[in-house]
Amino acid sequence: MTALNNQITLTDGRTLGFAEYGDPKGWPVMYFHGWPSSRFEARMVAAAALKLHLRIIAPDRPGFGRSDFQPDRRLVDWPADVIELAGALELDRFSILGLSGGGPYAVVCAWKIPQRLHAVGIVSSQAPSDAPDVLDNMRPLNRRLLQIGRRAPWLFRLISWRVVQGLRSDPDDFFAQTLNDLPQPDQDVMARAEIRGHLQVAALESFRQGSRAAAQENAIYARPWGFDLADITRQVHLWHGELDINNPPGMGRYLASAIPDCSARFYADEGHISLSVNQMEEILRTLSSATGR
Repeated sequence: MTALNNQITLTDGRTLGFAEYGDPKGWPVMYFHGWPSSRFEARMVAAAALKLHLRIIAPDRPGFGRSDFQPDRRLVDWPADVIELAGALELDRFSILGLSGGGPYAVVCAWKIPQRLHAVGIVSSQAPSDAPDVLDNMRPLNRRLLQIGRRAPWLFRLISWRVVQGLRSDPDDFFAQTLNDLPQPDQDVMARAEIRGHLQVAALESFRQGSRAAAQENAIYARPWGFDLADITRQVHLWHGELDINNPPGMGRYLASAIPDCSARFYADEGHISLSVNQMEEILRTLSSATGR
């Protein structure tokens, strides 16, 4: 099953867009995309989901893809949209998986709606940027973007305009230029045309409505998250690559130590992108078995 352009209307009148992949009768897993990205990112897990009989539901966050922008949005607002989407799909309980920039959105759901969740997974996740040592060994570009988000979020919209122009004019060249400093495992994965194509399409779709949402979300990442990780009562499964320079392993270690019940696994030979590609079947299998199925 693949349904790419689904939409629901939320109680405040906003539209929430989402895609579905995998087995339509399978166990539901909500997939929270990275940044800047969109519901199309979940295409990368479709084959593994079908094999494991999982139903992947991938919503666009506000302002990305087909979801309406939400002014003054905070990280802690996201679980309300998730609950409305679950209600529209008649889901009582479900699992969630957040990759990279989607990780904080899975973590806030573990904090705010634990009673609705069977399993929570985060892969190559961001951590609170004000936590000690989490920015050590971070890619200089990512560090600068967080600084811009903290001090001058308006500037990111100008940067995003250049990103969109590069993506639209020559996506292969743009990706080659922006990813050439990544570790070898990430380079190897991005050399695969189907993976590169999925990420290019997902990135382009994220800017369907312009750059406002990407700038807003960059500012969200740069601020305190608005809740205490120590108050999370749900178990969280964490996977992180030791070679990750987008969200360095210090972020994963901080989350693993700060979340009371965190089952963490670190991979010596994986980077940021390679982990979610090479280990996805294991990740989804863990989320499936954690439901008690």
